[in-house]
Amino acid sequence: MASHTDIDASELHALLESQNTILIDVRNDDEVARGIIEGAMHMPMAVIPGMGNLLCEHNDTALIFYCHSGIRSAQAAAFIANMARDNVYNLRGGILAWANAGYTFVPKMD
Repeated sequence: MASHTDIDASELHALLESQNTILIDVRNDDEVARGIIEGAMHMPMAVIPGMGNLLCEHNDTALIFYCHSGIRSAQAAAFIANMARDNVYNLRGGILAWANAGYTFVPKMD
């Protein structure tokens, strides 16, 4: 059984600056309306199962999930990791941890 790796905000920041990543925000529409981490794609939790095959492509690229507090994104990361996807990460503490570490948000672009 494959697993994902939990990372903190500073580890996420370093990953975003050092390598190709796919950053996915699994929060609901009303939550992302308040702002997202720059470069993130919004993919609500409910659509993750249907996107599994697509998300499993490019196994060499880090795939990072986040939500409000890290619970939903951990579920999404576990689901995708169990599809034999490597390089799957979850932002521990979610966007709250990101903000508490002093990192910024950008408006969601449609």
